[in-house]
Parts: sequence; C-alpha cells; structure tokens
Amino acid sequence: MAKQKAAAGTPATAALTRAGLPFTLHPYTHDPAAASFGLEAAEALGVEPERVFKTLLADTELGVVVGVVPVTGLLDLKALAGAVGAKRASMADPAVAERRTGYVVGGISPIGQKNRHVTVVDETAQLFDTVFVSGGRRGLDLELAPADLLAATDGSYAAIAKASS
Repeated sequence: MAKQKAAAGTPATAALTRAGLPFTLHPYTHDPAAASFGLEAAEALGVEPERVFKTLLADTELGVVVGVVPVTGLLDLKALAGAVGAKRASMADPAVAERRTGYVVGGISPIGQKNRHVTVVDETAQLFDTVFVSGGRRGLDLELAPADLLAATDGSYAAIAKASS
C-alpha cells in the first residue's frame, strides 16, 4: 500500500497523512436507501464483509468510548465496558456521536475524530493483513493495516463483537 495524500479532504485522511501511516482510499457510490452502510461498502468494494469494520460510540460512566467491530456482527456493550474498565455501556445517541466525532452517522471514522476517545478494535481485525473503515464520509472507505488503525487511534484490541441475531 502506498501512502496517499489527503485528496479526499476528510479529517481521517489528514490524520493518517500527518502520522505517516500508509492507507488506500476506496471511494464508492453511496446508495441513500442502503439498509447497512458497512455491508453496502463491502458489496460495492467487492471485499469480504468480515474485513469491513464499523465505528460505534457508547456511553459509559467513564465517558464516551469507541468500539470498532466487523459489519457482519454487533457491538457487545458488556464486553466493550469491560475492555475499558467501565461497569456498563449503552449506545450513544446518534446526535451525540455526530457532535463528538465531527462526522455524520454512516460516515463516522475511528480516525481523526473531533474529540479524542478511548478506542477498542475487535480482535478479529488481527486476522487480516488489511481492514476497511470509514474514511470520514458516506461512500469512502480507508484500507489500512490493523496495527496502523491502532496507532492512528491509540486503540487496543479486545473481543467486543458478537454475532448478529
């Protein structure tokens, strides 16, 4: 993967460029009627859905935290709380998520958020050479190595995903 310039102009691409972390931009045409932003990205990009990760924010008594999980599953709130040393977690209100990150729902990137948050990436990311996360807007994903995702977010790995029912 070659280093990319911040041509897309999102805070995520700018943060990766500033940090000198390699990434590849993957734009696609977003369908506003798509039921799942992440599954839409996987299909549009021709990538296994297990490699595409979604960014979710949760409220804890320690503050807002970020969980990054495969689009094929769900965020296990109890596991996320345990991973950050909190007693419990609940999904953050979408308006709060947008305000805290500076991104719109469906385009929230774990990278380059307006406010710094404790970030936990599901440990399955380590199974792949590269993973895909939102590039900071709907219709733009970033491909990068899981270790670079951790470096860009000061994140950690934990088992925070569960199968969707």
